[in-house]
Amino acid sequence: MSRPTHHPFDHVGVAVTRLDEARSLYELLLGAEGSEPLELAAQGVRVCFVGSVELLEPLAEDTPVGRFLVRHGPGLHHVAFSVPDIRAELARLEAAGIEVIDAEPRPGAHGLVAFLHPRSTGGVLVELVQRDG
Repeated sequence: MSRPTHHPFDHVGVAVTRLDEARSLYELLLGAEGSEPLELAAQGVRVCFVGSVELLEPLAEDTPVGRFLVRHGPGLHHVAFSVPDIRAELARLEAAGIEVIDAEPRPGAHGLVAFLHPRSTGGVLVELVQRDG
């Protein structure tokens, strides 16, 4: 089975109610140490990475991840793919009929990010990531 090279898998996002508890669990599951929590106030979350798993704790119920937790409970939130030029990729996908949530990329934990609406992506929230550096 070949691996895609154009948009490699970056990470999976998991919505959690308590970041510290989830971090301990994923450290045990993956046998890896998690990053220090980082608050992304503009996105309404605290995040921590354990390997390729991004743990997302909402700062309030009226944030996107907070509303997700109210509706669905803890669990898979999004799948993220690396892109070299996020603006070009957003333009390409929008021209192809994909509904974008973020017409303009925003700062994320490791660079610029933009989300694609699940209505256009088979029911899965997709994040595009253009990493710093």
